[in-house]
Amino acid sequence: MMKIFLDTAIIEDIRSRDSTGLIDGVTTNPSLIRKSGGDPVEVVRAISEEFPHFESISAEVVANTAVEMIDQAQAFKDMRNVTIKVPCTVEGLKACKALASEGFTTNVTLIFSVAQAILAAKSDATYVSPFVGRVFDNSFDGLDLVKNISHTYKEHFVRTQVLSASIRDVSSVSSSFTVGADICTIPVKVFDSMYNHVLTDKGLELFQQDWDSIGK
Repeated sequence: MMKIFLDTAIIEDIRSRDSTGLIDGVTTNPSLIRKSGGDPVEVVRAISEEFPHFESISAEVVANTAVEMIDQAQAFKDMRNVTIKVPCTVEGLKACKALASEGFTTNVTLIFSVAQAILAAKSDATYVSPFVGRVFDNSFDGLDLVKNISHTYKEHFVRTQVLSASIRDVSSVSSSFTVGADICTIPVKVFDSMYNHVLTDKGLELFQQDWDSIGK
């Protein structure tokens, strides 16, 4: 099943898009939390409480050691659908393994190679987040990265889900799912743009004209 997460920490933006019934979760990071203007734990708590039906609401821990990351994660322990995001570093992967053993869902983020994705899966990550846009920024094919991770996981029956992140346009959403991503996390602007197509607008215009002519 293709799943869509919104990349935002602004509750009003989530609320209006969730009314479509098309949103499966939310991802946050320190930059998005800062834009929301709230406390990191309380912002995530508010999202979790208002949207208990979401599969995942991510909260990123930021620290230098695994012990510190694990300690930070405890603030979210009572929130039923919160996923802890950790970086793909030695300490982040150690934290991921420990948090998974405690029953947390986890997301290893800042993935830029298949090798990193393999280590994330070995760390019992629930999700792994290859950064499509940032890979393209460095003259590599971000969608090939998603494809290769998805293929490797499938070949080895890995349960970790591939979450295509750092997406900047509608085309990258479509292509991510085409090459095997389980989830795309996308900015609100990109989600809204998925509805739009010039031929759809033209077709609606013609249907309206025909309907109006029948009425006359």
